Amino acid sequence: MIDSKIMETTKSILKEFGNTYFSDKDTLKRNKVIEDLDAYTPMLMKALLANQLIHDTYTESIVIDDKSVEIFKLNEFIEMFTYKEYWQDSYTKFENKIGLTAGGKFIDETADVVLDFPFKDTVLKAGMTKEDQKDADEPFLHETIAKAEIDQLLEPKIFVNATKYDKENLEGVSTDKFDDENLIIKGNNLIALHSLKERYTGRVKLIYLDVPYFFKKTIAEDAFKYNSNFHFSAWLTFLKNRLEIAKELLSEKGSIWINISEDGMHYLKVLADSIFTSDKFVGTIPRKTRNGKSDVPYNLSQDFDWILVYTAGLENDEIMGREVKRQYLETEDFPNRPWRKADLTSQRTVQERPNSNYTMVNPKTGKGYPVNPKRSWAVAKDTFQEWYENGGIGFPDDYAFMSGDRPFRRIFKDEDNAKNKSSAVYSDFLLKLSNGKTINKLGNDQIDNLFDRDDFDYAKPEELLSEIMKVTTTEHDMVLDFFMGSATTQAVAMKMNRRFIGIEQMDYIKTVSVERLKKVIAGEQGGISKDVNWQGGGSFVYAELMEKNQGYLKDIQHAETTKQLEDVVNRMIAGGADFDFRVDVEKVMQDPEYQAMSLADKKQLMIKVIDKNQLYYAYSDMEDRDVQELMSESDIAFNKSFYGERDL
Repeated sequence: MIDSKIMETTKSILKEFGNTYFSDKDTLKRNKVIEDLDAYTPMLMKALLANQLIHDTYTESIVIDDKSVEIFKLNEFIEMFTYKEYWQDSYTKFENKIGLTAGGKFIDETADVVLDFPFKDTVLKAGMTKEDQKDADEPFLHETIAKAEIDQLLEPKIFVNATKYDKENLEGVSTDKFDDENLIIKGNNLIALHSLKERYTGRVKLIYLDVPYFFKKTIAEDAFKYNSNFHFSAWLTFLKNRLEIAKELLSEKGSIWINISEDGMHYLKVLADSIFTSDKFVGTIPRKTRNGKSDVPYNLSQDFDWILVYTAGLENDEIMGREVKRQYLETEDFPNRPWRKADLTSQRTVQERPNSNYTMVNPKTGKGYPVNPKRSWAVAKDTFQEWYENGGIGFPDDYAFMSGDRPFRRIFKDEDNAKNKSSAVYSDFLLKLSNGKTINKLGNDQIDNLFDRDDFDYAKPEELLSEIMKVTTTEHDMVLDFFMGSATTQAVAMKMNRRFIGIEQMDYIKTVSVERLKKVIAGEQGGISKDVNWQGGGSFVYAELMEKNQGYLKDIQHAETTKQLEDVVNRMIAGGADFDFRVDVEKVMQDPEYQAMSLADKKQLMIKVIDKNQLYYAYSDMEDRDVQELMSESDIAFNKSFYGERDL
């Protein structure tokens, strides 16, 4: 059995007391430990709290009479020992309980009773695979994961099989270095995001997420190839964990766009407000998904989904903007200074702006232009002459070709250029998303042109991502999509000369996602290619998180008979697989009650006992020669390059 980092550290401290807490070399006297903890035995408490990991995990500072006091969360620490007995004595007590508890412990542990519903952390929610799908890359993990159990889960992981694709190497070539290139990662997206944290925190300009939708019931035409029908609380927690790390990756003026269905949009809005804060909410954008359907609930065809937009920036920042091609005039009175017309009135009335209540007279012709009482001049009477002399005001009777009957503000091209300010994004942007120009059928047709429809359903159209990137990014900005799917986001980013990161854990990353990007490099002409005059080119690096227990998880999930399952478990035991520190797997397998369980229940149980910290090899594991022997020289060099040649 493999202990968690907390338990391993605690045992090393307890061993300093000789035989006090161990009956032999490795058998811990749990009752003795709990007894001395309950008694706050001074030497024991001093030794434990002197350890930084235990101190940081199990102490909390509170203020009493303006003085800071540290409190040791004894009950939480003791749980690490009490639950050990439950897991070893009866595997049925692995299961989450809903019921009567006191102090976080169920009534079979204490007499003080309250009604409690344990929080499902669902930190993994790994593969999101449909229950009946046998070729899934990861099982759907649904269990309580305590803080002490996830101390290593989110550490940076080892990458393997790093392969670079470019126009000269469309079939890929192994690479031993990483130069901040476009990156595609195969693996659990939460774990992969934490592996990106050190390199990419604060660097991502745009995050687009087509998240698993929350449906009240299974809807065939909307279903992804992974499980999109979550229990409500699990769905929210699944997204919460990922949005929290996504927030850290956003650049100072970056934005995150979350595509979501009607069923889940309002719940996700509340969750996202709690993560990004409501002050960072930019807006809700409707996107038309289809052109109507007659067989619908309540006889109303809901033909839109929604995009929630949040930012890391401030309200006055240009989070969105677009380049507008303006028409400039060239006239003899302003040589070499092209200019354009703009409105010279204010929305305020002359009562509100009495200093702008005057008849504006053209100094050249003497023609007067009375003020509109409902829209005063934008220029006050006492500043008119200054504006005029600087060329800021023009009159229609100055030019024979000029149309219109009102004075105008003159803005020079060099003034526009000096501002370096993008134009605001108006409602015509929304119309492109809501008038059917980005419906699902368009995305389906684009996939049909690249692959067989059976390879991937309901990809978003390239036009949707193109419109979003136009108003949120410029060339070379970083774009992230960690629900990558068929790689629409990455394909558009490549065609628009943006840098990108994509993460996907399903096996189709190799047959669909990577293959699509290879076609883009080769110059495919679907989607937005003609609009941007795409001629091919670009490159990306593909890498995989190095599987550890993850491989065993897949083997368990794919076992079709009890014999196959037993073979996998025996192989795990013989191969030194990492189990949860609270479980004696060999004892469980010998239990008559376990032997009487159905195959499905046995599989679910074995998935629970695997140590989720060890799904993939941690980068720190490269200190171990045994781990290095599993890697190529190229793999080792790539990881050192990716993580900045830091010491292991």
